[in-house]
Amino acid sequence: MKQNSQLSDVLHVLLHMAEGDGPATSEALAAAMQTNPVVLRRLMGGLRDAGFVVSAKGHGGGWVLACDMDRITLGDVYQALGAPPLVSLGFREDRPTCLVAQAVNDALAGAAQEAEALLLKRFGAVTLATLSADFHRRMAQHRASGHTSHTSHHHLKEHKS
Repeated sequence: MKQNSQLSDVLHVLLHMAEGDGPATSEALAAAMQTNPVVLRRLMGGLRDAGFVVSAKGHGGGWVLACDMDRITLGDVYQALGAPPLVSLGFREDRPTCLVAQAVNDALAGAAQEAEALLLKRFGAVTLATLSADFHRRMAQHRASGHTSHTSHHHLKEHKS
């Protein structure tokens, strides 16, 4: 089963936007996500509706952050994406008559709910500014270890994956 990477993808794109020197086009952001610009625009629509990004059309247009990174949490972004399932467990039967299956379903559902609650709590404590600071720390370590690639910043146009 394919995992849903929308949250990771969008956070990645938002950090690129924050590090960028101006608006980022849907095409450039979609290339970073390795997806179609239409898919990117659909995902960004929820972020725009939440007031986190704005877009401008035409020459020189594109997407930009609409508020400070310390005001946007991972939880905010997750909600703006429509709160997709975080924990995916399948049940042998959805409404079992078997008492064993009922016990199994209740145990699995309870554990999944607890795990999701912990994830959401953590998401609420991490901001885009936190992620940006971690990126800058990693970039400084990367440069200090003698790596010459991406010496100033990790730019969207240099993105490989």
